[in-house]
Amino acid sequence: MTLTFSAVLLFGAASAVAVKTKSTGTGAAVLLFLFGFFTAGTGAYGPIHDLVASFARSLTELGN
Repeated sequence: MTLTFSAVLLFGAASAVAVKTKSTGTGAAVLLFLFGFFTAGTGAYGPIHDLVASFARSLTELGN
């Protein structure tokens, strides 16, 4: 069974947690950037989407 989530949903939830817990640092900055990026759908969408998809595929390969 495959379970998929929207990147906007995942980054939105993680952003809400980061703001609620007053997390600061590089990780929170990247997380909030990605959330804004995926919700805006800017012209840089293609390369950044490919990078995130590649990272997700590599994480999937680690589990196998």
